[in-house]
Amino acid sequence: MVKSIRVHELGGPEVLKWEDVEIREPGEGEIRVKNKAIGLNFIDVYFRKGVYKASTMPFTPGMEAVGEVIALGPGVTDRKVGEVVGYAGGPMGSYTEEQILPANKVVPVPPSISPSVAASVMLKGMTAQFLLRRCFKVEPGHTILVQAAAGGVGSLLCQWANSLGATVIGTVSTKEKAAQAKDDGCHHVIIYKEEDFAARVNEITSGNGVDVVYDSVGKDTFQGSLACLKTRGYMVCFGQSSGTPDPFPLSVLAPKSLFLTRPSLMQYTATRGELLETAGEVFANIASGVLRVRVNHTYPLSQAAQAHADLESRKTSGSVVLLP
Repeated sequence: MVKSIRVHELGGPEVLKWEDVEIREPGEGEIRVKNKAIGLNFIDVYFRKGVYKASTMPFTPGMEAVGEVIALGPGVTDRKVGEVVGYAGGPMGSYTEEQILPANKVVPVPPSISPSVAASVMLKGMTAQFLLRRCFKVEPGHTILVQAAAGGVGSLLCQWANSLGATVIGTVSTKEKAAQAKDDGCHHVIIYKEEDFAARVNEITSGNGVDVVYDSVGKDTFQGSLACLKTRGYMVCFGQSSGTPDPFPLSVLAPKSLFLTRPSLMQYTATRGELLETAGEVFANIASGVLRVRVNHTYPLSQAAQAHADLESRKTSGSVVLLP
């Protein structure tokens, strides 16, 4: 038996229960991992609430963890017991002391990167990588808008985009978060509670608009984000922390020939090669100092409910890690 967080009914943070569960031996192509650190991400909230549907009920949430390999299933030859590995993006179920994982879904974690840092950055860092390098390829001279610039992904997007030579505009909710966003490489920071972000972006860009908006907020910012784009600009909607955007007619995109995409990490790390390349670039950027990872909050895994409550009420900044 191991301790896990289990969800028996959809709802608020209080549905996260700390329970004993049985764990089996790894099967063909699988490994058993003893988790050292578990990343908390907004997608965990979406599954808990039922915005995204879990395939079984009850379920253990969590899409990201780093741990030590403690057993190998038949046919696993490229992993070894004692090795530290990480995974992000699936399968779901990382809120647990130990878990069974497909060997081809984990990547080796460099010894120079601590489990807490790696667990806090794999999903967010690989998200930042595909958003900036593949979804829309940010290059010197581009101007970008990052909504929720002080959040886990937002912080990494700002740092990485700055290093790529882009002009970075970020939105945040407080003066404290504005200071962090500046520190992370934002050239212009907008406190959206104090001013209209779309009007301010228009001002900053002299009416030209931005090349791309990275929006993880959704409902509350969607229309404003579209308004910030230049002709043939890219609206990259990769989350919906404020709720799903309202339906709209496609003709809304026509006046500026805008592009709109709703990408997901799973489709950008679908092959083993893509996964290794994406994670490798994240780890390399941490090693070189391009990415500074802020693990601003840690909670015992047993207190996952409190961590979820704090994340949803915007009491957190940077990354949140759960410790078994």
